[in-house]
Amino acid sequence: MSVVLPPKLFNRDVKSLHCLGIGGMGVGPLALYLAQRGFRVSGEDDALTDAMRVQLETGGVSITSAGGLPEDCELVVYSSAIAPQHPGHRAAGARGLARIRRGELLAEVTRDRRLVAVCGSHGKTTTTTMLACALRQAGFSAGYVLGGLPNDPTLPPAAHGANEWVVAEIDESDGTIAAFSPEITVVVNLDWDHPDHYRQQEDLETAFSALMGRTRQAVLVNADCALSRRLAEPFKGLTFGRDGDYGSTVVSDSGHELYLALHGRFPLEAATITASGDFNAANATGALAAAHLMGATLTPELLATFGGVRRRQSVLPAPGGVTVVEDYAHHPAEIRALLASLRMRVAEGGRLHVVFQPHRFSRTAQFKKDFAAVLGAADAVHLLDVYGAGEAEREDGTSAALRDELERRHASLLIGYAEGRPAAGFDALTSSVKPGDLVAVVGAGDIDRHARLWLERFRVAQAARWDAHAEALRAAVSTLTTIRREEPLATKTTMRVGGAARLYAEPAGLDDLCALLRTAQERGLAVQVLGRGSNLLVPDEGVEALVLSLRHPAWETFEVLPEGRVRVGAGLRLKNLCGLAVKAGLAGFEFLEGIPGNVGGALRMNAGAMGGWMFDVVEEVSMVSDAGAIRTLRRDAMHVDYRHCAELEHEIAIGAVLKPASASQADAITRQIDVYKDKRQKSQPREPSAGCIFKNPPGDSAGRLIDVSGLKGERVGDAEVSVVHANFIVNRGRATSDDVIALVRRVRARVEATQGVRLEPEVLLYGRTWREVL
Repeated sequence: MSVVLPPKLFNRDVKSLHCLGIGGMGVGPLALYLAQRGFRVSGEDDALTDAMRVQLETGGVSITSAGGLPEDCELVVYSSAIAPQHPGHRAAGARGLARIRRGELLAEVTRDRRLVAVCGSHGKTTTTTMLACALRQAGFSAGYVLGGLPNDPTLPPAAHGANEWVVAEIDESDGTIAAFSPEITVVVNLDWDHPDHYRQQEDLETAFSALMGRTRQAVLVNADCALSRRLAEPFKGLTFGRDGDYGSTVVSDSGHELYLALHGRFPLEAATITASGDFNAANATGALAAAHLMGATLTPELLATFGGVRRRQSVLPAPGGVTVVEDYAHHPAEIRALLASLRMRVAEGGRLHVVFQPHRFSRTAQFKKDFAAVLGAADAVHLLDVYGAGEAEREDGTSAALRDELERRHASLLIGYAEGRPAAGFDALTSSVKPGDLVAVVGAGDIDRHARLWLERFRVAQAARWDAHAEALRAAVSTLTTIRREEPLATKTTMRVGGAARLYAEPAGLDDLCALLRTAQERGLAVQVLGRGSNLLVPDEGVEALVLSLRHPAWETFEVLPEGRVRVGAGLRLKNLCGLAVKAGLAGFEFLEGIPGNVGGALRMNAGAMGGWMFDVVEEVSMVSDAGAIRTLRRDAMHVDYRHCAELEHEIAIGAVLKPASASQADAITRQIDVYKDKRQKSQPREPSAGCIFKNPPGDSAGRLIDVSGLKGERVGDAEVSVVHANFIVNRGRATSDDVIALVRRVRARVEATQGVRLEPEVLLYGRTWREVL
């Protein structure tokens, strides 16, 4: 077994290093890289997260208490956020140990490699991670040091690599950028920042211009950043992103699925990536451009599985129908782009709440007016105290000063701030957020820890609220009605995916149904109706509503009326309807036999197959409103079109009178059913699915468009575009709802980019809207 010998540092042998601030996203990954290069590495941090602790311990890094320098320690590396009075600094000083900043050591330990330096104001962590992901998938074994934790647990934040290349995120904040002489420099964008170090913008420009001048092979800059392009021009910099030397981007309105149309110097035609925001499309082209210059073999799939980075638009699991997104943004330009992106994801009628922790007193003082301007894009802002990162407090750079500026600029904006009490800033959300709201947790300090503590408290409060709703509903109905909490819904759907209903009920009759609806309205509960679970997708987080299912036998009625008409209950399965019609000698319902739903769902969606539609055989429909009021409408008084019935958007079908096409012999009807069944089995997949996933666009077929886009067999997890019929997404066994949604995004983006047609989902996203996730 070969032994990895550590390289010389500063022309001397060093074997043991100790890291101050090892829990941070700068020092932590560097510590892992050092350990893999053969150093004995230890470290300390008074705010070490569980996620980073696991990475460090798995990587062979020892964790000590404050000031606990190992006896054999020869060198101390520290984050610039660590104050001089820190116990580790004092202990190192007492022993006469050399101390260097994180950036200085990163430059030194990568000096013997061909370095790709990813730098800039916003997006460098995401771009570095994308590049590491692409290189790994290409089988190009470069080393890397990230500036964050990837969401993909199989991608560690640092790796030694097996070739001469190393990719690293370079931080300009403390001036250590001057220590690097890269092979390739990738500048994602530039904005004046870090006024504590760069007193004016020209100082920042000088630092980046000098880095470009020290770059040996190529400088890559974002084509959309005029400042980056100007600085790179003397060095014949190459551009990436929209209208750049390397690639262009097409971004769907969803802001999630990014389709990269790569051209010119790229040896491939297109690639797709799941991410958030059009700035990530530029990041992706920058990462792929760097990979190409390094010599990696590029394929369209290189970034298809990119899972994002922790605290970069990461979604935190939250109850109550609320979406919580955390992001590391701490500069006004970053926050502006973030909030514009998140505003598109707020549900109709929902509000955008921002919990913001300013980072550094100097930055807050310098950009106070800019922060106030961009935060005005929210509906409510909750401020936490400034995270000083080792700086001394200054009166004009506090959160109180920022609050005053916000109040001056935005009289109608809801603003909350409790000095010294971060829990109070979050707990104000508990009573104010509603289903459909989006909470953005924004900042580069320790706000993520406070957010997770609040979410635990919020979950407890939400559970107690739903328990109280359940008791009120039970008191309103007979004992024959089933009411359950956290009822799993996946097994009640044809797709076999999704989470639980917060409340689930099977009313035993019309009186109980009306009582449930009235009680739900009085308590402000959302109500969803579940038929046989076809043509819908239940989100993995479940449904924040009272889910009503008409599965009780009382709703499965079939009564033959004069003139061959039939009265049916909304809970009657379509398959059973056809069977009973055959026995009664009534023809015209055969096309419904293979649709895996019930009468109520077929009415709601105007279900169709084999050239027939549900409302072709409807005479009248009985329905009940959210308030429990009952009415009956004739077919000609209803507004029905393709896959839609307007009246049943907000009312529940409880039954219908149907009219057959004609009377016929049972064996003739059975033969027609067999013809339809044979056609369906030959043209549709047999695996679990929700039926056709997209609506057919006018004059065309969604299945054809997906097929010619080369998407048959495309997979995300165990969700797959069927190879039998391209407009079906099937569950290969362990698919999740998130897998299906990600695949829907990918299909829409690819079809729009290659065929110029934007497909719209036909399947319902149960309890939510597609607008929230696409």
